[in-house]
Amino acid sequence: MRPFYWGVSPRLLLLLGCLSWGCGTPSLEGPLVGYEADSLACDRIAGAEPMNIAEQIERAGITDSTATWAYVLEEGEEAIFTRAWLGQNSERSIDIQYFIFSMDNVGIIALDYLLRAADRGVKVRMLVDDIMLDVSEEDVLALSAHPNFEIRIYNPNPGKNGFQKVIHAARDFRGFNQRMHNKTFIVDGRVAITGGRNIADEYFDYDQEYNFRDRDVMLIGAAAATIQQSFESFWSHPLAVEVDGSAAIEADHRLTLYDQIHAYACDPDNFWPEIRTMIAGIPQAVPRIQSSGRLHRLDDLQFVSDVPGKNASDGFYGGGRSTSALVDLVEKSRESLMIQSPYLVLTDEGIALFESAVNRGVKVTILTNSLCSTDNLEAFSGYRRIRERLLSAGVEVYEYRPDAAIRTKLITATKQQRSGYLPTFGLHAKSMVVDHATTVIGTFNLDPRSANLNTECVAIMRSKSMSQQVESLMFLELEPENAWRTTADENPDHHAGWWKLLTTWIRGVVPAHLL
Repeated sequence: MRPFYWGVSPRLLLLLGCLSWGCGTPSLEGPLVGYEADSLACDRIAGAEPMNIAEQIERAGITDSTATWAYVLEEGEEAIFTRAWLGQNSERSIDIQYFIFSMDNVGIIALDYLLRAADRGVKVRMLVDDIMLDVSEEDVLALSAHPNFEIRIYNPNPGKNGFQKVIHAARDFRGFNQRMHNKTFIVDGRVAITGGRNIADEYFDYDQEYNFRDRDVMLIGAAAATIQQSFESFWSHPLAVEVDGSAAIEADHRLTLYDQIHAYACDPDNFWPEIRTMIAGIPQAVPRIQSSGRLHRLDDLQFVSDVPGKNASDGFYGGGRSTSALVDLVEKSRESLMIQSPYLVLTDEGIALFESAVNRGVKVTILTNSLCSTDNLEAFSGYRRIRERLLSAGVEVYEYRPDAAIRTKLITATKQQRSGYLPTFGLHAKSMVVDHATTVIGTFNLDPRSANLNTECVAIMRSKSMSQQVESLMFLELEPENAWRTTADENPDHHAGWWKLLTTWIRGVVPAHLL
């Protein structure tokens, strides 16, 4: 039986997606060309001595090595300064794994923290999928030339531009489609962050026009070791190709690039002083976090990660560990399923799975993107074809508003004051709460690519207090000011502009057997 999310051709999705993504490799130097920062900017930034993370964990009362504590990162700004603080205070290692690493504001600042850690002797390893790596070959070599900075590219494909990559996809479609969608950030083997966010402006509320409503979870304690094992399996896999710039890149270029990155990150116009103040204040904030009830002890946690090279030899219908784990949760649900997924493309089997849940008394509620808020018209076209069937099955469906009022809660006052307005929002969080007791946060979209092609990872956390926290915010996002309720008689497509309507319609006329 085909996995339950299959509904749109991966060949069509990837070929169209490659064209929409660009699939090129623009230079890191783009935002840095001719960049000159105040020479004293870095000197004026208070240089705090690195703190011992292990000590900080113990001071927070996290002493049981067999348990894991979880903290949900809802706000983009909080997600930035948490990662920055961990990088700034790392002692031994930083291991990161991402689908997208863009050389925009957030990407350059992230590199600055990684390079500074490497300068202190911390071993930094970065694994990035090839398809969305927004860095030139020369700059990748320059970064990898640092003695404490290793880079590997997951499943690199020949070709430097979109056309070449489309040709390669046509010639070796299965190989081209072995993509790594995992997202993990691991520090000293003690703390890990996973969830929906990639490294780019739009995932941290830094973009001036369009941002994603996303969600991560920081895991402290035993789970970090499990996530570390998953990282190691990808890092050592033949699909992860090492980049070695030690002999290929000139020292002058390497040092110039490092200096430019440091200067850019020191500029207060690029990395606001308010955020640096927040970073410095994290140790003082820990007692407040504990008293707020937002730091949850988890005695039952599963971190499920697909194996590298998912479906390398089984065609495109094999599913994976993450797919199986989520199907199992749905099948065992008894009271409620609250789901957020940016893309919603299901097979007959998938619709039947949710219909079966409804028939045994489970209330199934799904929030996905509207045509107005989506960043992926191909995926929305697939969703639109099954929308009525989902509703007929008894599933409650809501579609995210691009002007969701909750932006004022998720985008901090600092951002709102500096920008003067709120950017458009699209849903990117991939979360589920089962029976008010189990929370899932990860990288898995309810679409064919996550189910059958991309490697994914999910954290399955059993905690009533955590589920209550996440579910309460998910319910808030269903309010009329945040989402449209979709019914058999009315959907919000008419709120979109004519171009989106036309484009989606064109996608819809493709014969089903070609999808």
